Amino acid sequence: MPVSVPSPTPALVSPWSLHGQFASVRFTVQAEADPGLLPRLLMPFAKRDLTPDSITSARVSGGLRIEIAMASLPAEMVHLIEGNLRQTVGVTLVACRQEITGSVRRRAA
Repeated sequence: MPVSVPSPTPALVSPWSLHGQFASVRFTVQAEADPGLLPRLLMPFAKRDLTPDSITSARVSGGLRIEIAMASLPAEMVHLIEGNLRQTVGVTLVACRQEITGSVRRRAA
């Protein structure tokens, strides 16, 4: 008896797009104090040919607190960089504050 395989459901396409938009972003990272940590945190930016506008680091009880800010980061990259920062060895917490600059446009269906 032939086995019927259900056809894949079509992927839902979002009518809203952040492609071509920019975001003002501030990543706040808490991590273990490690001499090699800062270069590892900059790697997600460097591999996308991006240079943060400011980087601040302070030693706090139990580790480091690092803030990395960009005034104009391509909006579609925010979640990618945030994910890379979360996966960095020694990182215990990542918070992201962003504001989309410009307007978000609806894509024609």
